[in-house]
Amino acid sequence: METSRHLVFRKSSYSGATTQNCVEVADAPAAAAVRDSQNPERGHLLFPGVEWKAFLTDVKHDRL
Repeated sequence: METSRHLVFRKSSYSGATTQNCVEVADAPAAAAVRDSQNPERGHLLFPGVEWKAFLTDVKHDRL
C-alpha cells in the first residue's frame, strides 16, 4: 500500500528550529507514520493508531 504521497509530515515542536536530529510524524488513516527527518527518502514506519497512542502515553508519563 503506497501512502507516502498522501502523508503530511511534521516535526515535533520540541525539536526547535536549529535541531537537525529528529523524527517526523504524519497522520494516516487509523495509524501514524514516522520517518527520519534527515533521510525522508528512506521511507517511513507505519504504526497502528492504538499502538501509537499507547507509546505517546508512556512517553508522557516517563515510562520509557
